[in-house]
Amino acid sequence: MDKKHIAQFQKIVGIENIYDDKAHLIAYSYDATRNHYEPEAVLFPRHEDDVSAILKYCNEHHIIITPRGAGSGFTGGALPSSGGIILGFEKHMNKILEIDMENMVAVVQPGVINIDLQKAVEALGLFYPPDPASQEYSTLGGNVSENAGGMRAAKYGITKDYVMALRAVLPSGEIIRAGKKTIKDVAGYNIAGILIASEGTLACITEITLKLIAKPKMSQTAMGVFPSVNDAMNAVYKTMALGVTPVAMEFLDNLSIKAVEQKYHKGLPTEAGAILITDVDGNVQNDLDIQLDIIEKAFLENGCSELKRAQNKEESNNLWFARRNVSQCITVYGSKKLNEDITVPRSKLPALLEEIGKIAKKYNVTVPCFGHTGDGNVHTNVMVDGSDPAQLEIGHHAIEEIFKATVKLGGTLSGEHGIGLSKAPFMHLAFTDGEMELFRSIKKAFDPNNILNPAKMGL
Repeated sequence: MDKKHIAQFQKIVGIENIYDDKAHLIAYSYDATRNHYEPEAVLFPRHEDDVSAILKYCNEHHIIITPRGAGSGFTGGALPSSGGIILGFEKHMNKILEIDMENMVAVVQPGVINIDLQKAVEALGLFYPPDPASQEYSTLGGNVSENAGGMRAAKYGITKDYVMALRAVLPSGEIIRAGKKTIKDVAGYNIAGILIASEGTLACITEITLKLIAKPKMSQTAMGVFPSVNDAMNAVYKTMALGVTPVAMEFLDNLSIKAVEQKYHKGLPTEAGAILITDVDGNVQNDLDIQLDIIEKAFLENGCSELKRAQNKEESNNLWFARRNVSQCITVYGSKKLNEDITVPRSKLPALLEEIGKIAKKYNVTVPCFGHTGDGNVHTNVMVDGSDPAQLEIGHHAIEEIFKATVKLGGTLSGEHGIGLSKAPFMHLAFTDGEMELFRSIKKAFDPNNILNPAKMGL
């Protein structure tokens, strides 16, 4: 990067908050995709005014900016694929500014770690439900930018359901506020809604106001064993139809079960077609018992051969062990996993998994599946030898067919991970030319010089 730009950034953030040494450039060049794009510099703004000054300068000089939280994304959304600078929020802008007990909201900076907010509000008897698998290290700014979900989404929804207001900086440097702390707000366009899931392409989020709810006093876990994936999938939406909305309803198919058992020897039913793991919560034990009785009825009516109810926290952790560890275990089927987070209406889950089975057979690849069946979100993992270019190509063809099958069933390309770079080539499968042009028009309205995270989402 030109030394005059470096000198200007030093004036804005201080010499201690800008780095262009090789170690920092490498550290901020990748995310969970393991793809690699080095930036030209890494900046750590101290506050919103720094962000404003940086964006204004970059806009005037057409310098590319990629906002970044923890870099834990699976689609390359925070990769500096077009060069320029990384704007990192984790060093300074990482504070919980307010927990408002009366209005049940929290105000946070974008660099706050998800689990840190959860712990802080739970200590006060409140609850922030969105719980992405990366909650131990992903930032709330990143969660908002990707509209992160998690295992509690079946009952409590996803990040967008809790964002009440945002402060953000436009590429011009102008600071805006979108939304209010009020429960109702129907004045003007829903700009906060547009910024959520925009993957840092429209503005840099500098402050987030989040809705909180009262924390349920207790929860209980159960696990059902099914002879086939179809039986398990049918049990999911029939459970919902009976009036119970579990906190989580997670599944592992046979390949996933076998992978966990091969690695950890937990006594899992390797002959099962699938297992369902569910949590319910409430404020009295009788409420939990009623919910679990209804779930058991739905499970048994759909072929469940065994149902276990956890009686304490240790038993609950044991039932959840397989789901929490499955992602790392499926590498027994290949050194490289092409993992996607497709989502369909719950009633279409059996059809989707049947189609995935046909695609796996067609391309002779192993595709273990697991995920959030309570909200129709399935993690498909096409396993290949990462050192074999021919296998990688076959895997990508399989992924494209899985996307096509998903869209045909009324589904979407992503339920959690976003589009970023990885899924950008497939946007045409889910959106018409007119819809893509509308997205580009919105991008241009916010960012006419295209300096903010360009080339993401197919834009």
